[in-house]
Amino acid sequence: MKKVNYLFGLLAFLSLSLNAQNSSITLTFYADNNGEAITMDSLKIQNRTQGAEIMLYDPVSTYEIIYTGINLNHLENEDLFILSQNHPNPFGDRTSIDIHLKKEGNLDVTIFNIIGKKVAGFNQDLESAIHSFSFAPERKGCYFLTVNVFGYTQTIKMISRSSGKSDSKLEYLGMKSSFSNFKYQETGKDFPFDIGDQLLYVGYTELGESGMSDTPESDTEYTLQFATNIPCIGEATVDYGGQVYNTIQFYSQCWLKENLNVGTMIPSSQTPSNNNIIEKYCMADDEYYCNNFAGGLYFSYEMMNYTNQPGGQGICPDGWHVPDDLDWQILEGAVDSEFGIGDEEWGNYEWRGSDAGGNLKQTGTANWEPPNTGATDAFGFTALPGGYFVQSAFWGPGYKGFFWSSSSNLFRNMDWDQKLVRRDTGPNSMAISVRCVKDDD
Repeated sequence: MKKVNYLFGLLAFLSLSLNAQNSSITLTFYADNNGEAITMDSLKIQNRTQGAEIMLYDPVSTYEIIYTGINLNHLENEDLFILSQNHPNPFGDRTSIDIHLKKEGNLDVTIFNIIGKKVAGFNQDLESAIHSFSFAPERKGCYFLTVNVFGYTQTIKMISRSSGKSDSKLEYLGMKSSFSNFKYQETGKDFPFDIGDQLLYVGYTELGESGMSDTPESDTEYTLQFATNIPCIGEATVDYGGQVYNTIQFYSQCWLKENLNVGTMIPSSQTPSNNNIIEKYCMADDEYYCNNFAGGLYFSYEMMNYTNQPGGQGICPDGWHVPDDLDWQILEGAVDSEFGIGDEEWGNYEWRGSDAGGNLKQTGTANWEPPNTGATDAFGFTALPGGYFVQSAFWGPGYKGFFWSSSSNLFRNMDWDQKLVRRDTGPNSMAISVRCVKDDD
């Protein structure tokens, strides 16, 4: 994303040792809301290559994290307990909190609303373990969760976007052995990093959560964007292949608002070939459906221009690429009300999440068959049920929207009777819709 010329209040410096000579790189983070500098409540960094995670919390000015000794929150209680930031944050109807109690003792948890009124609590003697909690708020707004153990306290801020349905409720879920599939990095522990590792950055504000990924090799500055559901900043439309596409900003991602419709239609009796001509199928062998409904349907190898490069340009315009699996996961986490960006939920197959599919689908039944379950189009993605082509036949228009990723034939699927999103793999002989996402600047 485009760099702004001012700090956002959360400036994180990461010095990561890369070899025996203690080489380091510095990663600097900014936050922006359509040209306005803003402050993040917290920042999560995942090393997706090595399976590690760290969190930086509000209030924050500068953090320097050393490869041989992470300084996380500068806690005095580091030998007694670790309180994780709730996840997701901001959240919808429910959010999760993990507390690592390092010694057996009394765990006191209290939640206050913005005016200081206690709305929920928990007090119990517990054994040494990682203890998991779930919090459901009575209404949207800001909440503060405070943990007191052995006379030491720590507080996190939680932002709810839910309208609430009943009194606030803090529920103890029991013990678990680890923080999902990632190792929670305690103070004084190493944050593993090697050149070539893929890092995921997730920032949290009252506006939502914004994510982006990179494989840094030198000092790098990043701007996490928190504007959404507006035309992409600096590029409202794209003229490509004789058609004008609108764009839509999803926090730090910029997507085409319409399915790709580029190339020459071929009949269902013909197979695409590597002939330097982009070839597409149109529903019912009628180009009207490509031009007026949901764009073209493409085989995966035709979409990728007969290359095997996750995140590659494929048949997208210059400066854009076919979204890889992580691009889709970031989008899903940004729009789902329960499972945030980087949640292990998005690595699962089949139907996943809480309501991401509904929040991505076009509303109504003009194009989707009823009941079009859960459709809100809350972020302007306007997913359409373009159907698919396989085994020389067309299937599912009005019922199913399929979208390719560029990662090992992985696709996303949204249905007329589902508010979830399906992640699965399809054969090379399946032709489905394509959306493009803008390259990072």
